[in-house]
Amino acid sequence: MGLFDKFKKNAGPELTFPLTLEATAEGEAVEMENIPDAVFSSGALGPCRGIKPSKGVVYAPVDGTVSNLADTLHAVGIETALGVEILIHVGVDTVSMNGKGFKACVKNGQKIKKGQKLLEVDLAQVAAAGYSDVVITAVVNGDEFAAVEPTAETKMALGTGMMVVKN
Repeated sequence: MGLFDKFKKNAGPELTFPLTLEATAEGEAVEMENIPDAVFSSGALGPCRGIKPSKGVVYAPVDGTVSNLADTLHAVGIETALGVEILIHVGVDTVSMNGKGFKACVKNGQKIKKGQKLLEVDLAQVAAAGYSDVVITAVVNGDEFAAVEPTAETKMALGTGMMVVKN
């Protein structure tokens, strides 16, 4: 065993299929067809699932790299080492808030770990602006995989699986 082999062993589990995406927020699951935005509920941006959040914190569903942090801080793109491309979109029409009520905890190009805090959201400010606060997680390249399916879980908490990507 070489000097660096010990560190490789402790680097954490490698990503493999089926890949479980964990909850991006704490709260109640919202199935794709019930997301209050036709672009997401129709699957136009890929298979997705929402969470009606109970707290204003958005977490990474998987290890990966931040591929796109919207200037308005309402959306984060993540790419995994397996090529799964994920979009986390906080709320519906919240782009109109121009970042008010949102705080980024990561930056573009940053390597992230599952469960890491990505964004903080002032849910009261989103509600006061008249927007839905559903946190939507979409696999935007879902058609490249055999299936992207929701888990049976309806109560979402940190570490709860919300969707499974199968190759």
